[in-house]
Amino acid sequence: MTLYLNDLGLLCAVGNSKTEVLTRLLAGDRSGLSVSEEFGVRCFVGAVSVGLPEIEGIYNCRNNRLLLAALSQIEQTVHDMIARFGADRIGIVLGTSTSGVRNTELALAYWAKHGVLPDQFHYKQQQMGAGADFLADFIGTRGPAYTISTACSSSGKAFASARRLIGQGICDAVIVGGADSLCSLTVNGFAALESISTGLCKPFGAHRDGINIGEAASLFVLSKEPGPVILQGIGASSDAYHFAAPDPDAADVIRAMQHALDDAGKTAAQIDYLNLHGTATVLNDAMESKAVNALFGSTVAASSSKGMTGHTLGAAAALELAFCWLLLTHDDDRGALIANINDDEADVTLPELNLAKKGAMLGRRINTCQSNSFAFGGNNLSIVLERS
Repeated sequence: MTLYLNDLGLLCAVGNSKTEVLTRLLAGDRSGLSVSEEFGVRCFVGAVSVGLPEIEGIYNCRNNRLLLAALSQIEQTVHDMIARFGADRIGIVLGTSTSGVRNTELALAYWAKHGVLPDQFHYKQQQMGAGADFLADFIGTRGPAYTISTACSSSGKAFASARRLIGQGICDAVIVGGADSLCSLTVNGFAALESISTGLCKPFGAHRDGINIGEAASLFVLSKEPGPVILQGIGASSDAYHFAAPDPDAADVIRAMQHALDDAGKTAAQIDYLNLHGTATVLNDAMESKAVNALFGSTVAASSSKGMTGHTLGAAAALELAFCWLLLTHDDDRGALIANINDDEADVTLPELNLAKKGAMLGRRINTCQSNSFAFGGNNLSIVLERS
């Protein structure tokens, strides 16, 4: 069964459209990361800067507004799928880590000051399933609609679930992706773990000291209908090594990457570009370097895009698959690569990787990409995409 990613809508710290995002990624532009004190911790964050569409009713929260903005970019494709297959044959599977919890934070601050909750607040805004419920209600689809929350692999797991819905004949097309918005819960949580960078994050840099948190939404249309990009392989594993720290042995991360390659019918040598999880924490980058070097050696072109977008948590997997989709649909015989931007010197203590520098070219058209996403609790995921 061949499944295609027919269309893409996305917005993040580096842009609010496919063209803008690709242009700024290839330029190595990290101007989307800026200092914020909004969440009680002074740190760099990757915020979406564009004005977001308004939502009336109980679903009005920033997370859903991000989703609505991404949906607007693929609306015609979605309507075409509904017309072709029927509303009951269209599913929605999303990933998120905090959904609209920011609305609850603001509502509780209002309650502490005024003794009542604000009129526009509804608990539904923070529920994990709110995004999928909102999109189904807004679009009018009647197929399965649900959300997966496995921390930073959430929206990657959504792709495995979406593929299963089509494979089992439950859906003919699935809107799949994820969204996460900035909130105090995540900023202060990572600060408590001492995982927030004191400056701009430095993926795989010698002086890396933590993450910059970002926000994003990324939505695809997945179906059997021929499209520009093929969803070729998915590999998952769970090492359950530690609640918040990666297993330094990296065996299960290697297993997830190899499973994705096997599922795609590919070898490591056939991957043109690897988007690394690359959080810029000391432990994650050391573990991922070990895993990638063990499976791919030091030749595959690779980078972490988080040096430009920040770590978008539950949306990260879908966002970074979107970056791969952009490379695979880019009409460029030179194979322009996304650079590993960290403004730092290389960490020579790490196993060697072929980290792309600003302006780097593969030297041929990019045809196959792989992307990694790893989460708390050892939720490891890797996905292979190919140019159609």
